[in-house]
Amino acid sequence: MAKPVAISPLALPLPGLSPVAGVTMAVGQAGIRYQGRTDVLLVQFTPGTTVAGVFTKNLCPGAPVTWCREILPAGLATGLVVNAGNANVFNGIAGQRAVEATAHAAAKSLGSTPETIYLASTGVIGEPLPAHKIVAVMDDLRANLRSDALADAARAIMTTDTFPKAATRTARLGGVEVRIAGIAKGSGMIAPDMATMLSFIFTDAAIPADALQSMLSKLVDQSFNCITIDSDTSTSDTVLLFATGQAGNQPTDDPAALADYRRALGEVLHELAMMVVRDGEGAQKLVRITVDGAVSNHSAKRIAMAIANSPLVKTAIAGEDANWGRIVMAVGKAGEPADRDKLAIAVGGTWMAKAGGIVPGYDETPVVAHMKGREIDIDVDIGLGTGRATVWTCDLTHGYIDINGSYRS
Repeated sequence: MAKPVAISPLALPLPGLSPVAGVTMAVGQAGIRYQGRTDVLLVQFTPGTTVAGVFTKNLCPGAPVTWCREILPAGLATGLVVNAGNANVFNGIAGQRAVEATAHAAAKSLGSTPETIYLASTGVIGEPLPAHKIVAVMDDLRANLRSDALADAARAIMTTDTFPKAATRTARLGGVEVRIAGIAKGSGMIAPDMATMLSFIFTDAAIPADALQSMLSKLVDQSFNCITIDSDTSTSDTVLLFATGQAGNQPTDDPAALADYRRALGEVLHELAMMVVRDGEGAQKLVRITVDGAVSNHSAKRIAMAIANSPLVKTAIAGEDANWGRIVMAVGKAGEPADRDKLAIAVGGTWMAKAGGIVPGYDETPVVAHMKGREIDIDVDIGLGTGRATVWTCDLTHGYIDINGSYRS
């Protein structure tokens, strides 16, 4: 049986998950790495489903990422297969053969073509993926496809996650209500630089693939690309958005017509990204970092990420230590324009340092109280311009070492 894990104290419950028209799914136990739990997901889409994708910028990507990149330009999808426990990364020709075997088996089972089957894998790097185990359960998965399995799907793709992650919204598109539902997995090796480890979004809207891609790329930059757990970008990062066209709206790529849809999709992506941070390995605190006054938005984000990725900042937060000097250090190491004598820092809304020194009469009492909470707010004003960015991270505790020090054992 799979070993029970302590659920993150920052966990959120699954929302109510209504079916998305044109999407059916099934989960199964292939026994790839885990025993006694589901570890493989099959999704079938109605014919004509369009797709968009964003993938890792890691230069050692997994074979499933390469496969998806190659078939994405066609813009159509009939199926999705996801496995947990083995990332199918750094396996050479064996990795390529594993994705080909999986895609062909899924296509045969669903009555489609391999070039419309999307794949994703997550888990250990450098171990051959036993694709035959996935192939062996494919027909059983096909026989058990149903429209109300989103919660099961969210659980099947987990690795070190302590809780399943899902979000849903509705929007108006061409006078028609359309539905969006997404699931994600991610807990460690999170500094996406594109997306999170794995996330799959399903919608019944009719939207051309090019318009889907444009929206997804921009909204990922505002959500998954604004989080970090440990500064490590996964080799498997994948976000896929599938649009079945079953809601009944007229297909459109008009930005004005898509405004409410874009709003709803952005909310789904942001909510999923926040769940990933809440489930950071060993995390006890959710941390928001906002940088204002930088020379540009890009510069502000680089500074914010330097703070978010600093082990010294993150361990101070874990220890509930209001050590603003570590924040100063992180600003200075970001490689972006900064002036020590114009810098200002606040924690929990209390300004601690301004104009190169401690605020006169500064009282640490409210900051200490804020640091004891589950959600920590850090504000930094660079004092040089109008650039602004917000990123999210978590604290760094001994739990992170416990999880990653024994990951393969």
